[in-house]
Amino acid sequence: MHIPDGFIPPNICLAGYALTGGVTWYSLRQINRDHYIQANIPKASLLTAAFFVASLIHIPIPPTSVHLILNGLMGTVLGYYAFPAILIGLFFQAVMFQHGGMSTLGVNALILGAPSIAAYHLFRQRDRLRGEKQLLTSILSFASGAGSLLLSAVMFAILLVTNISPDMDINAERTAIFISLGGYSIQAIVEGVFTVMLISFLEKVKPELLKS
Repeated sequence: MHIPDGFIPPNICLAGYALTGGVTWYSLRQINRDHYIQANIPKASLLTAAFFVASLIHIPIPPTSVHLILNGLMGTVLGYYAFPAILIGLFFQAVMFQHGGMSTLGVNALILGAPSIAAYHLFRQRDRLRGEKQLLTSILSFASGAGSLLLSAVMFAILLVTNISPDMDINAERTAIFISLGGYSIQAIVEGVFTVMLISFLEKVKPELLKS
């Protein structure tokens, strides 16, 4: 789900950087209002490292394989810390492993980072909704993990479909992109289940990590 250099036009790349700069500024502004910054920075650093390493762990799903993205999990646990954390992780992935590119760093940060903030706000609805808390936590954890990845996949697909080079077979490329959404749907289920498992574990052993 990392768009490499050369796949989208320069104006889209520049717009991506501009929007990423705005979202990063807003996220840092929200972080500055946090009364527990010193306690939350190590948590954000740990999950940034997990996000970075996750791209190296491939899960075989015939006829291909996928790797965990974890943007929904990061949003659920980190809140607004997630966006700069994802931006940093993407930067090092592009520099060290050529996952994505420097010209598309802003676009890739939006694709993965914006849904993570949406996941955070979705998960926080558990404090407002009535019902059995453990069940609500599991449902919202799954929805945050799976929904965040699906939203990223849709954003990724729209960008590629609307910017296919005329030198390529447009119909074939569109078909391949839409087929890839099926793979991302399976991956979303995996990430949703993984998010439920980790959030349930944190609820039992370290519930303060889930406080907003």
